[in-house]
Amino acid sequence: MPSGYGSQALALKYLGVEFEHWKICEWAVKSIQAYKDIHFTDNNTDYTVAGKLGVSEEWIKEWLYKKGISSNYNEPMTKQQIDRLSKEQAKTIYNNIHATHNLVNIQQVKGEDLEIVDTDKYDYILTYSFPCQDLSLAGKGKGMSDTSTRSGMLWEVERILQECKDLGELPQILLMENVPQIHSQDNLEDFNKWKYRLEELGYKNYFQDLIATDYGIPQTRNRCFMVSILGDYSYTFPKPIPLKLKLKDMLEDNVDEKYYLSDKQLESLESGSYNASKPSVKLEITDKGLCQTLDTMSGGNRQPLIRVKNATSKGYLEAREGDGIDISSRMEYHRGNVQKGKIQTITTSGGNDRGVVNSDLRIRKLTPRECGRLMGVKDEDITNMLKNQSDSSAYHCFGDGIVVNVLMAIFKELIW
Repeated sequence: MPSGYGSQALALKYLGVEFEHWKICEWAVKSIQAYKDIHFTDNNTDYTVAGKLGVSEEWIKEWLYKKGISSNYNEPMTKQQIDRLSKEQAKTIYNNIHATHNLVNIQQVKGEDLEIVDTDKYDYILTYSFPCQDLSLAGKGKGMSDTSTRSGMLWEVERILQECKDLGELPQILLMENVPQIHSQDNLEDFNKWKYRLEELGYKNYFQDLIATDYGIPQTRNRCFMVSILGDYSYTFPKPIPLKLKLKDMLEDNVDEKYYLSDKQLESLESGSYNASKPSVKLEITDKGLCQTLDTMSGGNRQPLIRVKNATSKGYLEAREGDGIDISSRMEYHRGNVQKGKIQTITTSGGNDRGVVNSDLRIRKLTPRECGRLMGVKDEDITNMLKNQSDSSAYHCFGDGIVVNVLMAIFKELIW
């Protein structure tokens, strides 16, 4: 909660586990589309048809408004925004919601909506990933104690679980994912409160920070995971494995020219004023060939940048060992001379020779497909997802996801 494009389901699929997409909870229109395109590729049912007459365009839009769908991940669409949707757009969103078994808005979800039955036959895994904006170092530091904050949405999960218990059935396994700051000194009191509340409901909790580089993906994405198991069971988090891949292994061989920065953008980068919309960018070439944590890059901002070597004047470009990016939430352009072990693509050499770009290098954004690979998503699923996504929305979806390889490692310890 939210489900995003379904990293959890991809992890189970890649492991070969037999499972059912029971319910999801996602209000963002583009993420709902992504989930449908990845996991329900063969479902083209028109759910707007009811009997011979079907439902009207007005009824569909009113239904979407009441459900509280969002177009920007931050707040629900207004009635006026939904009314401006074309009939086909409204039908598509409506059909996607039904195809994905989507409860849409967590604030409207009741325990009975989860339809947890026959727990002696089925294992239910409830995964939740409440927004981290008020917890992360880049956020506003509001914490999660106040239910009015986005991170305070955690307590909606508490409400739903209590309602499930009142009905006599709880999901046997809970999996939380969030930024490590969830158990920082500033948030520790609320985090302990949450763990204690789960214990009251009958769960035993196990949490640990896991970094993607320890599970086969060259991205320094560090996240806190908590496994909560109903009953008297224990859990051990997966051990790290050696990292064999570098960032260069995740790159496409042929990249469209639109992803390369123009001379004007490079000049702006050197001056610190480059932005896709607002934020400036910190570009850092590392020695280890790792990608720093992918951001949501909302609205197309903060696209990752990477230095690549020209093999020809245009077209195919080859990544060099040690290429890396930094797209952390707070970004500023870092200028500096060539340092030992680092190659600064843009250097300050003194005098009027400022912002020199090495002749055999170019700077470009990572493509959406490369971002998907860095989240552990396989190319076939990336292709399905990108069919109905702009670059901007794809960047956001991948930046908001969970690294699939890490989830696979966690699930392995639960299943085997």
